[in-house]
Amino acid sequence: MLKGLGGLGDMGKLMKQAQEMQTKMAEMQDALTTMTVTGESGAGLVKATATAKGELTSLDIDPSIFNEDDKEVVEDLILAAIKDAQAKAQAKSQEQMAKLTEEMGLPAGMKMPF
Repeated sequence: MLKGLGGLGDMGKLMKQAQEMQTKMAEMQDALTTMTVTGESGAGLVKATATAKGELTSLDIDPSIFNEDDKEVVEDLILAAIKDAQAKAQAKSQEQMAKLTEEMGLPAGMKMPF
């Protein structure tokens, strides 16, 4: 009935591959919530840690930067550290997705629905 479609003729095999991919994607999403990255600013004076999904989990500020006159500088350093952590989280997420698509034999650069 489905002759001539090559490997696509085996719908059971396709369904199994789709289920495996869905399972692996769910596992990867769970793993991204436990992977952490740390962004820094001010040569490490401010550090922001986030999950690979981009959720900020901690903020570490060196006490030496607390000076009333430097309030704006401290705020800028905090924002820079958070942005750095978020950028690293995005990169980690993309790295994990690329690894998963490669393992599944999908084309490089294929965008997934998240």
